[in-house]
Amino acid sequence: MEFPQNCKYTKDHEWVRLEGDTAVVGITEFAQAELGDLVFVDLPAVGKSVAAHATMCVVESTKAASDVYSPLTGTVAAVNDALSADPGLINKTPYSDGWIVKLSNIQAAEVEQLMSADQYKSLVGK
Repeated sequence: MEFPQNCKYTKDHEWVRLEGDTAVVGITEFAQAELGDLVFVDLPAVGKSVAAHATMCVVESTKAASDVYSPLTGTVAAVNDALSADPGLINKTPYSDGWIVKLSNIQAAEVEQLMSADQYKSLVGK
């Protein structure tokens, strides 16, 4: 199982990778494996304000629907439109092509409170 060192993680199994002052967000490899094959992603609207730990969107798999929580407070600057046609990108490449949103107007203090790759790996026991 992969835990990229350049990402930060939440206990709810989201990852964050900073690109300048923008946060790229997705769900972890562990989360997608637990969910199974994803069949739908309900993407949030660009411009939507999101709060840390609040539901940002929903992903649906062959097993269940699951909330995706925003790891940070911010504004949805972009969504991964490719997921509308191929939600399985999250299963195939959760840390690259399977990103879900990009957030702007984020707070550095919130980023610092997220887990490192090693801390997340310990959390999920892998």
